[in-house]
Amino acid sequence: MRPCALAIPGDHHQKTGGYIYERRLLEELQASGRDVRHIQLPAKAAAADPGTQARRVTEAALAALPPDLPLILDGLAFAAMRSKDLARLPNPVVAMLHHPMGLEHGFTPEVSDMLLAQEAANLFHAAHVVVTSPHTRDAYIGLGADPAHITVALPGHDGPRDLPLEDTGPNILSVGLLARRKGHDVLIRALALIADLDWHTRIVGKTHDPAIATELAALIVDHGLQDRVELVGELSDDALSAAYRTARIFALATRHEGYGMALAEALIHGLPIVSCAVGAVPGTVGNAALLAPPDSPKAFAQHLRCLLTSATMCEELGARARARGLVLPSWKETAAVMAGVLDGL
Repeated sequence: MRPCALAIPGDHHQKTGGYIYERRLLEELQASGRDVRHIQLPAKAAAADPGTQARRVTEAALAALPPDLPLILDGLAFAAMRSKDLARLPNPVVAMLHHPMGLEHGFTPEVSDMLLAQEAANLFHAAHVVVTSPHTRDAYIGLGADPAHITVALPGHDGPRDLPLEDTGPNILSVGLLARRKGHDVLIRALALIADLDWHTRIVGKTHDPAIATELAALIVDHGLQDRVELVGELSDDALSAAYRTARIFALATRHEGYGMALAEALIHGLPIVSCAVGAVPGTVGNAALLAPPDSPKAFAQHLRCLLTSATMCEELGARARARGLVLPSWKETAAVMAGVLDGL
């Protein structure tokens, strides 16, 4: 069982999809008996422009590793590193990628193009690439990754998968960072179009961009939805699980997903889903969702109206969701895929 290092920028206990994935991967690899050295890189190592100080600290941390030790490198840090710095590493690098950094919303076209070009160049310095979905695999093959050296390791899910839902009314749940990519602005505008129906919506997620959080709060007020739409911030694991169990519909108007861990959680809880036909979403939710085009509040609202007014449709999609949720991997199985990659280097 080959030892390795796992380098993650910032606090790996953050409750976002990428950080949850890295933390659980670390824990399960260690639980299997493998010697895994956790390297905490500066948080700015994941920025589009890390800055000189963050680069120096990152270089020093990685340079201190034994030269033949396999290094699992978090995707944001991998994308932000300069190719010449990666080329100098004497370690076999396994790039753990969730989606191309250049596809993140909020960058100028020039910055997006630069990041995509840099990440494409960096792929040539990775001994292997591990991604979270078949869609993301295709995206990186399009950037130049060798199909023979790229492996899909779907995110895992632990805990019970057959908990009954609690009927507490027409509650709509959305879970995702308060970031442009998650499309909460589209959801709010869609909800304004179905204000004639009975529903209550909770948007759960930590603030990624304060300007976006302020914009969403203002949008709720502008549409007179302050008594029906809550921005509840980040929840504890137990509170989040309770939010899924007391919801009737899961809604995420996302603009892109490399997998969509919140969508998978909705599947496990047997919730009918309304989302968008972008990125890995169709492959993640399958036939358990109604999918709208991205950035279309009208189409999104029509799907919400359908589920809110048709108990039969809700039950049918919910049953499909539960069936898909039952076959999703555990975190132990996800770690086993990474273990196979490490031992095969």
